[in-house]
Amino acid sequence: MTDGDGFPYFIDAVSRRSGLPTEQAAALARAVLQTMAERVTGGAPDDLVGHLPNNVGGYLTGPAPVDGGAGAAPPPPSDAGPAEFLRRVEQRAGVDPAAARAGTGAVFATLREAMTVREFREMVARLPRDDGGRPGPL
Repeated sequence: MTDGDGFPYFIDAVSRRSGLPTEQAAALARAVLQTMAERVTGGAPDDLVGHLPNNVGGYLTGPAPVDGGAGAAPPPPSDAGPAEFLRRVEQRAGVDPAAARAGTGAVFATLREAMTVREFREMVARLPRDDGGRPGPL
């Protein structure tokens, strides 16, 4: 999944795992990765980019326009947990909450397949925690 033309494979994997159409899976992948990029602590997830197809790695550059491109998403509050993560994914991708949850899970499962266990754990450790100490949005 790390070759230069791996974008279709990444999106197909997300689509297959989520049960959503390819177009919706692509929008969700972009929304999840952009939301993750704005939420990780300790700087941008540059180490993740090497595990993604070229077209997907660009999604990690930071916040993208929401509401049809009307402007950049405001930064998340420092206490934003998994519910806020999913709300942002839902808003960015223009999907309902069930699709946002399915797509987010599928993107994380696809990322897990593309990375080593250690790299995935390090990435997840950089996500904000909810009140129960669980990393969001997992």
